[in-house]
Amino acid sequence: MSERMYGPTSQTYFSQRLRLHYVDWGNEGAPPLLLIHGGRDHCRNWDWVAQALRKDYHIIAPDLRGHGDSAWAVGGSYALADFVYDIAHLVKQKTMAPVSIISHSMGGAISLLYTGAYPETVKKLAVIEGIIMSPSEFEKRRNTPLRERINIWVDQLHDLSGRVPRKYKTLDEALERMRSENPFLSEERARHLTLHGVNQNEDGTYSWKFDNYVRAFAPYGFSAAEITSLWREISCPTMLIHGADSWMSTPQNNGALEFFSNAQTATIEKAGHWVHHDRLEAFLSVVEPFLKS
Repeated sequence: MSERMYGPTSQTYFSQRLRLHYVDWGNEGAPPLLLIHGGRDHCRNWDWVAQALRKDYHIIAPDLRGHGDSAWAVGGSYALADFVYDIAHLVKQKTMAPVSIISHSMGGAISLLYTGAYPETVKKLAVIEGIIMSPSEFEKRRNTPLRERINIWVDQLHDLSGRVPRKYKTLDEALERMRSENPFLSEERARHLTLHGVNQNEDGTYSWKFDNYVRAFAPYGFSAAEITSLWREISCPTMLIHGADSWMSTPQNNGALEFFSNAQTATIEKAGHWVHHDRLEAFLSVVEPFLKS
Protein backbone atom coordinates (compact mmCIF):
# COMPACT_ATOMS: atom_id res chain seq x y z
CA MET A 1 0.00 0.00 0.00
CA SER A 2 1.40 3.42 -0.96
CA GLU A 3 1.99 6.03 1.72
CA ARG A 4 -0.77 8.62 1.84
CA MET A 5 0.37 12.13 1.00
CA TYR A 6 -1.06 14.75 3.33
CA GLY A 7 -1.26 18.40 2.39
CA PRO A 8 0.11 21.29 4.43
CA THR A 9 -1.47 22.99 7.42
CA SER A 10 -2.49 26.66 7.25
CA GLN A 11 -0.97 29.01 9.82
CA THR A 12 -0.87 32.76 10.40
CA TYR A 13 1.56 35.26 11.84
CA PHE A 14 1.51 39.03 12.29
CA SER A 15 3.86 41.49 10.62
CA GLN A 16 3.44 45.26 10.81
CA ARG A 17 -0.02 44.53 12.26
CA LEU A 18 -1.04 42.55 9.18
CA ARG A 19 -2.32 39.00 9.54
CA LEU A 20 -0.22 37.00 7.09
CA HIS A 21 -0.75 33.41 6.03
CA TYR A 22 1.67 30.56 5.39
CA VAL A 23 1.47 26.82 4.92
CA ASP A 24 3.61 24.39 6.88
CA TRP A 25 4.42 21.03 5.29
CA GLY A 26 5.49 19.45 8.58
CA ASN A 27 8.60 17.38 9.29
CA GLU A 28 9.75 19.60 12.15
CA GLY A 29 13.32 18.93 13.14
CA ALA A 30 14.41 18.56 9.51
CA PRO A 31 16.48 21.35 7.90
CA PRO A 32 14.22 24.38 7.26
CA LEU A 33 13.34 25.38 3.70
CA LEU A 34 11.45 28.57 2.84
CA LEU A 35 9.57 28.85 -0.48
CA ILE A 36 8.74 32.42 -1.60
CA HIS A 37 6.32 32.97 -4.48
CA GLY A 38 6.26 35.78 -7.05
CA GLY A 39 3.96 38.70 -7.70
CA ARG A 40 0.21 38.07 -8.07
CA ASP A 41 0.82 34.44 -7.09
CA HIS A 42 0.23 32.44 -3.91
CA CYS A 43 1.95 29.94 -1.64
CA ARG A 44 0.18 26.89 -3.07
CA ASN A 45 2.02 27.36 -6.37
CA TRP A 46 4.87 25.48 -4.62
CA ASP A 47 2.84 22.35 -3.86
CA TRP A 48 4.64 20.09 -6.37
CA VAL A 49 8.07 21.28 -5.24
CA ALA A 50 7.07 20.87 -1.59
CA GLN A 51 5.74 17.35 -2.13
CA ALA A 52 9.05 16.37 -3.76
CA LEU A 53 11.20 17.83 -0.97
CA ARG A 54 9.08 17.49 2.17
CA LYS A 55 10.72 14.26 3.37
CA ASP A 56 14.10 15.95 3.59
CA TYR A 57 13.09 19.43 4.79
CA HIS A 58 10.72 21.29 7.07
CA ILE A 59 9.04 23.43 4.42
CA ILE A 60 7.22 26.70 5.04
CA ALA A 61 5.66 28.66 2.18
CA PRO A 62 4.20 32.11 2.97
CA ASP A 63 1.60 34.14 1.14
CA LEU A 64 3.20 37.55 0.71
CA ARG A 65 1.20 40.54 1.95
CA GLY A 66 -1.53 41.40 -0.54
CA HIS A 67 -1.44 37.87 -1.97
CA GLY A 68 -3.23 34.58 -1.40
CA ASP A 69 -4.81 34.37 2.04
CA SER A 70 -2.67 37.13 3.58
CA ALA A 71 -4.09 40.54 4.47
CA TRP A 72 -3.93 43.44 2.06
CA ALA A 73 -1.78 46.41 3.08
CA VAL A 74 -3.76 49.35 4.43
CA GLY A 75 -3.40 52.19 1.97
CA GLY A 76 -2.37 49.91 -0.88
CA SER A 77 1.36 50.73 -0.95
CA TYR A 78 3.65 47.75 -1.51
CA ALA A 79 7.40 48.33 -1.33
CA LEU A 80 10.14 45.70 -1.52
CA ALA A 81 11.38 46.73 1.92
CA ASP A 82 8.02 45.78 3.47
CA PHE A 83 8.15 42.32 1.91
CA VAL A 84 11.71 41.90 3.18
CA TYR A 85 10.53 42.82 6.68
CA ASP A 86 7.80 40.18 6.53
CA ILE A 87 10.30 37.47 5.56
CA ALA A 88 12.80 38.57 8.20
CA HIS A 89 10.07 38.48 10.83
CA LEU A 90 8.84 35.02 9.75
CA VAL A 91 12.36 33.54 9.81
CA LYS A 92 12.94 34.98 13.27
CA GLN A 93 9.54 33.98 14.67
CA LYS A 94 9.82 30.40 13.40
CA THR A 95 13.52 30.20 14.43
CA MET A 96 14.38 28.96 10.94
CA ALA A 97 17.91 30.33 10.64
CA PRO A 98 20.07 29.13 9.06
CA VAL A 99 17.43 28.52 6.39
CA SER A 100 17.59 27.48 2.76
CA ILE A 101 15.39 29.46 0.36
CA ILE A 102 13.85 28.77 -3.03
CA SER A 103 12.15 31.79 -4.56
CA HIS A 104 10.55 32.91 -7.80
CA SER A 105 10.33 36.22 -9.70
CA MET A 106 9.42 39.06 -7.30
CA GLY A 107 9.91 36.59 -4.47
CA GLY A 108 13.41 36.09 -5.83
CA ALA A 109 14.11 39.81 -5.68
CA ILE A 110 12.85 39.84 -2.09
CA SER A 111 14.98 36.85 -1.10
CA LEU A 112 18.10 38.40 -2.63
CA LEU A 113 17.60 41.59 -0.62
CA TYR A 114 16.83 39.65 2.55
CA THR A 115 19.89 37.41 2.17
CA GLY A 116 22.15 40.38 1.49
CA ALA A 117 20.85 42.10 4.63
CA TYR A 118 21.02 38.95 6.80
CA PRO A 119 23.66 36.73 5.15
CA GLU A 120 24.33 34.75 8.33
CA THR A 121 20.74 33.45 8.37
CA VAL A 122 20.71 31.79 4.93
CA LYS A 123 22.38 28.46 4.18
CA LYS A 124 21.52 28.05 0.47
CA LEU A 125 19.65 30.33 -1.93
CA ALA A 126 18.02 29.19 -5.19
CA VAL A 127 16.41 31.99 -7.18
CA ILE A 128 14.16 31.38 -10.19
CA GLU A 129 14.09 34.41 -12.51
CA GLY A 130 14.52 36.79 -9.57
CA ILE A 131 16.64 39.47 -11.26
CA ILE A 132 13.45 41.32 -12.18
CA MET A 133 15.42 44.33 -13.44
CA SER A 134 19.04 44.46 -14.53
CA PRO A 135 21.30 46.89 -12.62
CA SER A 136 21.12 49.31 -15.55
CA GLU A 137 17.31 49.15 -15.60
CA PHE A 138 17.17 49.84 -11.86
CA GLU A 139 19.48 52.80 -12.32
CA LYS A 140 17.40 54.18 -15.21
CA ARG A 141 14.23 54.00 -13.10
CA ARG A 142 15.99 55.53 -10.12
CA ASN A 143 17.33 58.38 -12.27
CA THR A 144 13.81 59.29 -13.35
CA PRO A 145 13.09 62.59 -11.56
CA LEU A 146 11.26 62.05 -8.27
CA ARG A 147 8.48 64.40 -9.36
CA GLU A 148 7.82 62.20 -12.38
CA ARG A 149 7.94 58.98 -10.29
CA ILE A 150 5.42 60.39 -7.82
CA ASN A 151 3.15 61.54 -10.65
CA ILE A 152 3.22 58.08 -12.24
CA TRP A 153 2.58 56.34 -8.90
CA VAL A 154 -0.33 58.62 -7.96
CA ASP A 155 -1.89 58.09 -11.39
CA GLN A 156 -1.46 54.33 -11.08
CA LEU A 157 -3.09 54.19 -7.64
CA HIS A 158 -5.89 56.48 -8.78
CA ASP A 159 -6.62 54.20 -11.73
CA LEU A 160 -6.45 51.09 -9.55
CA SER A 161 -8.77 52.61 -6.95
CA GLY A 162 -11.53 52.57 -9.53
CA ARG A 163 -10.67 49.17 -10.87
CA VAL A 164 -13.15 46.54 -9.76
CA PRO A 165 -11.61 43.07 -9.36
CA ARG A 166 -12.37 41.12 -12.49
CA LYS A 167 -15.12 38.57 -12.05
CA TYR A 168 -15.26 35.20 -13.77
CA LYS A 169 -18.60 33.48 -14.11
CA THR A 170 -17.12 30.04 -13.58
CA LEU A 171 -13.92 28.40 -12.39
CA ASP A 172 -13.33 27.20 -15.94
CA GLU A 173 -13.35 30.80 -17.14
CA ALA A 174 -10.72 31.73 -14.55
CA LEU A 175 -8.80 28.58 -15.51
CA GLU A 176 -8.63 29.70 -19.13
CA ARG A 177 -7.20 33.03 -17.99
CA MET A 178 -4.57 31.15 -15.97
CA ARG A 179 -3.60 29.00 -18.94
CA SER A 180 -3.38 32.01 -21.25
CA GLU A 181 -0.75 33.50 -18.93
CA ASN A 182 1.38 30.35 -19.07
CA PRO A 183 0.83 28.05 -22.04
CA PHE A 184 3.33 25.54 -20.60
CA LEU A 185 0.91 24.62 -17.79
CA SER A 186 -0.95 21.35 -17.97
CA GLU A 187 -4.69 21.58 -17.39
CA GLU A 188 -4.34 19.71 -14.08
CA ARG A 189 -1.74 22.14 -12.71
CA ALA A 190 -3.56 25.19 -14.03
CA ARG A 191 -6.74 24.02 -12.29
CA HIS A 192 -4.88 23.49 -9.00
CA LEU A 193 -3.35 26.96 -9.17
CA THR A 194 -6.71 28.48 -10.04
CA LEU A 195 -8.57 26.71 -7.20
CA HIS A 196 -6.10 28.07 -4.66
CA GLY A 197 -5.80 31.47 -6.35
CA VAL A 198 -9.44 32.62 -6.36
CA ASN A 199 -12.17 33.51 -3.92
CA GLN A 200 -15.83 32.99 -4.68
CA ASN A 201 -17.81 36.22 -4.51
CA GLU A 202 -21.24 36.53 -2.91
CA ASP A 203 -22.88 36.55 -6.33
CA GLY A 204 -21.27 33.21 -7.18
CA THR A 205 -18.57 34.58 -9.47
CA TYR A 206 -14.83 34.18 -8.87
CA SER A 207 -12.04 36.76 -8.49
CA TRP A 208 -8.29 36.45 -7.97
CA LYS A 209 -7.16 36.76 -4.35
CA PHE A 210 -4.34 39.25 -4.85
CA ASP A 211 -4.74 42.98 -4.21
CA ASN A 212 -4.77 44.94 -7.46
CA TYR A 213 -2.62 47.59 -5.76
CA VAL A 214 0.39 45.25 -5.95
CA ARG A 215 0.55 46.27 -9.62
CA ALA A 216 1.77 49.77 -8.67
CA PHE A 217 5.46 50.40 -8.00
CA ALA A 218 6.18 52.74 -5.10
CA PRO A 219 8.05 55.93 -6.12
CA TYR A 220 10.68 55.32 -3.45
CA GLY A 221 13.04 52.39 -3.13
CA PHE A 222 16.59 51.23 -3.54
CA SER A 223 19.11 52.45 -6.08
CA ALA A 224 21.01 50.05 -8.33
CA ALA A 225 24.13 50.70 -6.25
CA GLU A 226 22.28 49.80 -3.05
CA ILE A 227 20.75 46.65 -4.51
CA THR A 228 24.01 45.38 -5.99
CA SER A 229 25.83 46.18 -2.73
CA LEU A 230 23.42 43.81 -0.97
CA TRP A 231 24.01 41.16 -3.64
CA ARG A 232 27.73 41.45 -2.86
CA GLU A 233 26.97 40.74 0.81
CA ILE A 234 25.47 37.32 0.00
CA SER A 235 27.96 34.75 1.23
CA CYS A 236 26.00 31.50 0.95
CA PRO A 237 26.06 29.31 -2.18
CA THR A 238 23.56 30.80 -4.62
CA MET A 239 21.94 29.35 -7.74
CA LEU A 240 20.33 31.68 -10.28
CA ILE A 241 17.89 29.71 -12.42
CA HIS A 242 16.47 30.80 -15.76
CA GLY A 243 14.01 29.37 -18.28
CA ALA A 244 15.46 29.13 -21.79
CA ASP A 245 12.15 30.28 -23.29
CA SER A 246 11.48 33.04 -20.76
CA TRP A 247 10.93 36.67 -21.71
CA MET A 248 13.33 37.77 -18.95
CA SER A 249 17.02 38.43 -19.53
CA THR A 250 19.57 36.16 -17.86
CA PRO A 251 22.01 37.18 -15.11
CA GLN A 252 24.77 36.06 -17.47
CA ASN A 253 23.93 38.74 -20.04
CA ASN A 254 22.35 41.58 -18.05
CA GLY A 255 25.38 42.32 -15.87
CA ALA A 256 23.96 40.96 -12.62
CA LEU A 257 26.18 37.92 -12.23
CA GLU A 258 29.34 39.94 -11.57
CA PHE A 259 27.91 41.15 -8.24
CA PHE A 260 27.73 37.65 -6.73
CA SER A 261 30.78 36.09 -5.10
CA ASN A 262 29.47 32.55 -4.76
CA ALA A 263 26.86 32.01 -7.47
CA GLN A 264 26.22 29.50 -10.21
CA THR A 265 23.64 29.63 -12.95
CA ALA A 266 21.32 27.03 -14.44
CA THR A 267 19.25 27.33 -17.60
CA ILE A 268 16.29 24.95 -17.94
CA GLU A 269 15.45 24.12 -21.54
CA LYS A 270 11.86 24.23 -22.78
CA ALA A 271 10.80 26.32 -19.77
CA GLY A 272 9.44 29.84 -19.51
CA HIS A 273 9.24 32.22 -16.56
CA TRP A 274 7.58 29.63 -14.26
CA VAL A 275 10.43 27.12 -14.49
CA HIS A 276 9.25 25.00 -11.55
CA HIS A 277 5.87 24.50 -13.23
CA ASP A 278 7.06 24.13 -16.79
CA ARG A 279 9.80 21.54 -16.19
CA LEU A 280 9.42 20.29 -12.62
CA GLU A 281 11.66 17.22 -12.93
CA ALA A 282 14.41 19.18 -14.71
CA PHE A 283 14.15 21.90 -12.07
CA LEU A 284 14.40 19.40 -9.21
CA SER A 285 17.36 17.69 -10.89
CA VAL A 286 19.44 20.85 -10.45
CA VAL A 287 17.95 22.16 -7.19
CA GLU A 288 18.05 19.01 -5.05
CA PRO A 289 21.81 18.36 -5.54
CA PHE A 290 22.47 22.06 -4.97
CA LEU A 291 20.60 22.08 -1.65
CA LYS A 292 22.36 18.92 -0.48
CA SER A 293 25.87 19.87 -1.60
